[in-house]
Amino acid sequence: MELIKVEDVKRFIGVPVEIIIHDEEGGDQAPAVMKTVKKVQLCPDNTHIRFYFDDFYFLAVPRASRVTKTEKQWSASDPESGLTYTIRKA
Repeated sequence: MELIKVEDVKRFIGVPVEIIIHDEEGGDQAPAVMKTVKKVQLCPDNTHIRFYFDDFYFLAVPRASRVTKTEKQWSASDPESGLTYTIRKA
């Protein structure tokens, strides 16, 4: 499996998005949140992509996740944790 590249998600920078995180077992799900992505970069050990919403808070998505994408939506499913991270343009 190819690792997720920062260039693949830069299209969300400066764009209002809806963030959804859910598990594959359908357990308790956090509510979707609306955010604007300020920047996207790799974490220091290159294992995750960080979506920053300001200078401090970010969402880290494992780079080894399976990705599905459309023009308005990007999803990454992490087989290790069973979580799926979805970023959808608002």
